Amino acid sequence: MDQQAEKIKPKNSGTKKVFDNPILERLTRTHISVPITILMTIAAVLLYIAFVYTDYTQLTPLYVIGLFILGFFSFTLIEYIAHRYLFHMRPTTELKRKVQYALHGLHHEYPKDKDRLAMPPIMSLLLATILFFVFYFLIDTKVFGFLPGFITGYCGYLFVHFIVHAYAPPNNIFKGLWLNHSIHHYKDNTQIFGVSSQLWDYVFGTIKK
Repeated sequence: MDQQAEKIKPKNSGTKKVFDNPILERLTRTHISVPITILMTIAAVLLYIAFVYTDYTQLTPLYVIGLFILGFFSFTLIEYIAHRYLFHMRPTTELKRKVQYALHGLHHEYPKDKDRLAMPPIMSLLLATILFFVFYFLIDTKVFGFLPGFITGYCGYLFVHFIVHAYAPPNNIFKGLWLNHSIHHYKDNTQIFGVSSQLWDYVFGTIKK
């Protein structure tokens, strides 16, 4: 399987400047805690609305919980699809090569750059807003249960992605995720696209056995 035509050699230290403008350059960086705090606050507010304003949402507590779980697992599939087909798109044109590098190639070149392990806060807020209106259009008030689960899944991904790049392999449940993601970065970037879970790698056959 040839998902990515060019292989980027990882550098285990240092960083790379993206913009000459210091303000724009700063906007490309963030500590992992910032987007997680922002997004989990949004998720909590949406859940509060789902549980408290039932006359508006028409959702029972059990239904909200079910939607939350569905949203969480839906994110794991989106994580896999985006990582495999968008972040590792084949650079068949110069434009695709530049887009792929900006989205993900830079991370593969500097995998230990802790300030670039998460989407910047402004982009996180923008994406959360867009997703709210898209899901609201598609599933109406069910968004108040579904989107918090989806956001929580994303925050779980951010947390796992950070610890597997920032720390040595732990002797706990994260060790397998750490080892598998290291294979993706340092041995074969056409395998193991799941970060927070390898469920879909097993389903679609993209995991070393």
